[in-house]
Amino acid sequence: MEARNIDRIAVLTSGGDAPGMNAAIRGVVRTAAYHNKHVYGIYRGYEGMINGNIKRIETNDVGNIIHRGGTMLKTARSREFYTPEGRQKGYESLQAHDIDACVVIGGNGTYTGAKIFSEEFDFPMIGIPGTIDNDIFGTDFTIGFDTALNTAVDAVDKIRDTADSHNRVFFIEVMGRHSGYIALHAGIGSGATGILIPENDKTIDEMVHQIKKGHKRGKLFSLVVVAEGNKNGGASEIAKAVSEKYKDIEAKVSIIGHLQRGGAPSCHDRVLASRLGAGAVDGLLKGIYNKSVGLINDEVVYSDFEDAISEVKEPKQEMIRMAEILSM
Repeated sequence: MEARNIDRIAVLTSGGDAPGMNAAIRGVVRTAAYHNKHVYGIYRGYEGMINGNIKRIETNDVGNIIHRGGTMLKTARSREFYTPEGRQKGYESLQAHDIDACVVIGGNGTYTGAKIFSEEFDFPMIGIPGTIDNDIFGTDFTIGFDTALNTAVDAVDKIRDTADSHNRVFFIEVMGRHSGYIALHAGIGSGATGILIPENDKTIDEMVHQIKKGHKRGKLFSLVVVAEGNKNGGASEIAKAVSEKYKDIEAKVSIIGHLQRGGAPSCHDRVLASRLGAGAVDGLLKGIYNKSVGLINDEVVYSDFEDAISEVKEPKQEMIRMAEILSM
């Protein structure tokens, strides 16, 4: 795709919300304004693109959003955008507003839609990784991960007080259907007895053995952080299995759930989102299309959508090994 003359840039948020999305929108709008470009917000993701829910965003519109969670542009999952007819409607909406390029903020599903759309209509698209799961290839961290992680650690710390008071074993479920980043980092950060993640084949029996080793050396309570997508099932299912098989263990469950998606973004996420928002606009103006912007070793980089979607990003084995050592 050849470099284009880009004057009007659209921006949307799609899929699950992540703390820091507003900071990314702000980064896009203000960087575009610096270059004398206009920005149009697409409300409710690809669904809004199809329905023409598009409105000009001025610099003042993003003047008080950097600290807010969620997304001012709202978000939605669009089944219609999966169809050629839906994407055609979306393209016609962009054409009606004279949009020259589009910045999409989201995860794998958002990127997949952007890749197909960019190729079908030869239309400049660039992605910003906004997902708490931290599972997008081509960036060390995704927007929202740090905030969600701190929320999870704070919750585990509070549960620790109750576990300690009652000498109980708590299985604490965090988000991560396909990725164990939140569970692994939260487990290490909170000093958990054990961690169950999709990238590790640890069984329930192995986990109980680890818990009982702690009991033998005088540890009276245990915290096990469970990624919802681990191979043994959710925290409730695991606790039930443990209670049925090991009568001497009183297993309790706490599911943190959507608390991890909300709240004010951390400073790390605000800075990351700002840099990626600016990087997305800079990339478009340099003729960088059909790619995702990321941060690797503190440098802004661009990866093909195809790589961002298909390449697997997993926690490092040395981190998993360290977590096992430190939980002894």
